[in-house]
Amino acid sequence: MIIQFYQQLLQVLKEGDAVVATVTRVRGSVPREIGAKMIICAEGRTFDTIGGGLGEAQVIQQAIEVLETGQKQCVEIDLSGTPERETQGVCGGLMQVLLERWSGEKAIALTDQILNYLQAGKSMILVTSFDTTSPYLLAYEHPISTSDQTFIETLQPPPTLLIIGAGHIGEKLAKIADFMGFKIVIQDSRPELTQPERFPPNSIIFNQSITTVLEQLTCHNNLYIALVTRGHIYDIEALKCILNWNLAYQYIGMIGSKKRIKLVYQHLQESGVSLYQLEQIQAPIGLEIGALTPEEIAISIGAELIKVYRKQPKNPV
Repeated sequence: MIIQFYQQLLQVLKEGDAVVATVTRVRGSVPREIGAKMIICAEGRTFDTIGGGLGEAQVIQQAIEVLETGQKQCVEIDLSGTPERETQGVCGGLMQVLLERWSGEKAIALTDQILNYLQAGKSMILVTSFDTTSPYLLAYEHPISTSDQTFIETLQPPPTLLIIGAGHIGEKLAKIADFMGFKIVIQDSRPELTQPERFPPNSIIFNQSITTVLEQLTCHNNLYIALVTRGHIYDIEALKCILNWNLAYQYIGMIGSKKRIKLVYQHLQESGVSLYQLEQIQAPIGLEIGALTPEEIAISIGAELIKVYRKQPKNPV
């Protein structure tokens, strides 16, 4: 996720200069998406990836030159596998990667500013020029005029995952989702299960009611919810609040057998929840991979979160 990238970049910049490689254009089948980034430091040290293989090796090689000269470069990576010309792979597509040196206090200040926005839950627009102009930020609502000489990308804060239920699956899901880059929020009334050491650092943990939690998340527009509670009574209680709250969630999933899910739906409909609202729930939660253990179930839920997250439409810029 993008916040981890800029945290790493800030650490690197405090030690010296670095090149930021950004995928700015793709065509056909390629290993990474537009906006994918990696960091290249002196002596070829790297962080993150723009796809690996011969194409990435070429990027690293040219990045060392950019580190020395400070002049931006665009690298064209040919993955078409066309036998008539030299290519870097056989994926079937083409990638354009912009290489730009980030150095000194100005780059540190820009990285700090990006992190402050992301950590505050705010989106922004990063404008990177293909000429000698340094990258700069614009407010998310700022009108944008596109140009062949600039690469414009929306930087969004990490998605938030609200995990309702701090049992075995909730604990494992928190660790997996944190690794995937989600901001973690835990809700469970049992103090013995909500000890901070059971969850990733910086997790937000609530022992209060679900209503109290939702009051804190009303402004989140990149919210995902996973119900992994200890029983259907807790599912009903939580879902009554969630489905009747003004939440802009991207995903809501509920664990349980077919019998449990049917029972929950029946109670919700009797309390006035519409069929349309029930159709928004992914139940049973997770991709069908034959998962049995808490770890496997957490992985299946994590996979479903990725599937939903990656299918979200990109904000127009």
